Amino acid sequence: METLLLNPAAVEESAQVPAVVDAVEAAFAAYARGDAQMPAKSYIDLPQYDGDFRSMPAYLAADDWDGAGIKWVNSHPNNPEDHGLPTVMGTMIYSDPETAVPLAIIDGTTLTRKRTGAAAAVATDHLAVPDATSLGLVGAGVQAHAQLDAIATVRDIETVVVADKDPDAVADFRGDAGDAFDVREGSIADAVGCDVVSTTTPVREPIVPREAVGDHTHINAMGADAEGKHELEDEVLLDAKLVIDDHAQCTHSGEINVPYAAGTLDDDDVHAELGAVVIGEASGRTDDDGITVFDSTGLAIQDVASAHVVYEYARDHDVGESMELVGTDD
Repeated sequence: METLLLNPAAVEESAQVPAVVDAVEAAFAAYARGDAQMPAKSYIDLPQYDGDFRSMPAYLAADDWDGAGIKWVNSHPNNPEDHGLPTVMGTMIYSDPETAVPLAIIDGTTLTRKRTGAAAAVATDHLAVPDATSLGLVGAGVQAHAQLDAIATVRDIETVVVADKDPDAVADFRGDAGDAFDVREGSIADAVGCDVVSTTTPVREPIVPREAVGDHTHINAMGADAEGKHELEDEVLLDAKLVIDDHAQCTHSGEINVPYAAGTLDDDDVHAELGAVVIGEASGRTDDDGITVFDSTGLAIQDVASAHVVYEYARDHDVGESMELVGTDD
């Protein structure tokens, strides 16, 4: 039995953004319907190396396919300076649920970037005003590119306002974005006045003030992925229609984790999980809504859904390298 080995370039080619967005939406729907299994993320703490490993397994059954997989991902903040390596690296194993054959071993770093952008696009499609044309990006790093690529598949984005404390990062972003969008440098206040906003910073003190947010802005809060991280002022969350990806993860390490732990915000302030919105059990954007917020922590079902897209494309287009990882019984 052959297993595909898919490096970053192969994943970049195979992760066709519209298909990944559709698959991630299907994953949220499957999760809400009870057609997915997603055990809690587990951690191996390595304080002697100032790092950790995380394992993220999941199975999901969409309308016309099912898949299983596990992502093994780390966080080692000293890697860039000490070893010339990325802070975060991931490896995804995508398996056939029927036979357990590992169909692909996939670069999980590129996969994570793509599926994170796709989650924001799904939320934007259900929660942003239909005629949104402006996107504000707070943070101009790698994930900002994924946010623009994915959100532009669900809204006709024309203007992009980028806020980052590093002017060079904004300049690099503008250069990479090319001429397809009117990319402008601005302050955080400028960015969060746009129709759609994505925040992708690791801050622990809120940097998005309530008074700067547009009256009908949709915010994808993507940066918080650990206890103590917090990008939006509490008043933004309390005034918004608040949608989360998963209650357990968001209350532990999402954008809402700090005000939730303090008792400033509770379950009554949460409108729904995104899956419930996708399948129509909870409302998305309505004419009466003002600010909407999506709190994204990143779910293993997103990885499996995106791995399915990558594997199917790579298999059909002869992308990647094949190897015989599993022998057959004689």
